Amino acid sequence: MAGTVPMHAPKRTSSTASSATNESRVVKWVLIAAAGLVMLWLIALPLIVVLTEALKRGWDVYWAALSDPDAASALRLTLLVAAITVPLNTIFGVTAAWAVTKFRFRGKGFLITLIDLPFAVSPVIGGLIFVLVFGSSGWFGSWLSDNDIKIVFALPGIILATLFVTFPFVARELIPLMEDQGTQEEEAAITLGAKGWQIFFRVTLPNIKWGLLYGIILCNARAMGEFGAVSVVSGRIRGETNTLPLHVEILYNEYQFSASFAVASLLLLLALVTMIIKSWLMRKNAH
Repeated sequence: MAGTVPMHAPKRTSSTASSATNESRVVKWVLIAAAGLVMLWLIALPLIVVLTEALKRGWDVYWAALSDPDAASALRLTLLVAAITVPLNTIFGVTAAWAVTKFRFRGKGFLITLIDLPFAVSPVIGGLIFVLVFGSSGWFGSWLSDNDIKIVFALPGIILATLFVTFPFVARELIPLMEDQGTQEEEAAITLGAKGWQIFFRVTLPNIKWGLLYGIILCNARAMGEFGAVSVVSGRIRGETNTLPLHVEILYNEYQFSASFAVASLLLLLALVTMIIKSWLMRKNAH
């Protein structure tokens, strides 16, 4: 019958699919070698340099750099900022992703643009914005000074700057995932009498848990390693407003190379732990 659409499209065999992606052995090994060289040059070699320079003068110097009071203070501040910003960004990311994917409202595109804004704006510019708003010569500088409230060059400013650069990570992990899942399960739960929070905890959250954990890990890694925005708002006060990345730069500028690489190796250790957890989550999600 003319115009009739076949009920079943022809299936692609495995041999057809594989032949479409097969390349010659030369091309395959060239691509693998190129990828390996890039990984060696940009990732493996810098890691080796950091570790060798950190241990160049022996374990005593290495341990002395890590046990220095300023280094310990920088580590505590880095962990404190991450402990505050990551939960806040998790709440925001889940809320924003739920709103964007589950509801229709005016301004949705504008909200997505705001979520992506820290990816487009330099972290240094982000930190400068907070200085212009909360600094002594900023919009609220006089009022903050009169009420003895310190934001810039203090912990609140560091937290605000870190929040700014890290808040897209959780939302950006969840939005594509939740868009792909659709709203069918939530709608089915509503027909069965479930309410808002019941739907979230019993339907939505189990479906997004691995993506949520992945976003949290990325957010935490960026929070601990952020340099640009924090360097603008912190004032770099030793023992008070220096995070680990700032402490590394100060030691390096003072020609304390072994100490700077020792503290950098601590950041490297935190990054490796983050990547191990990330890889474990990806394997769990695959199964």
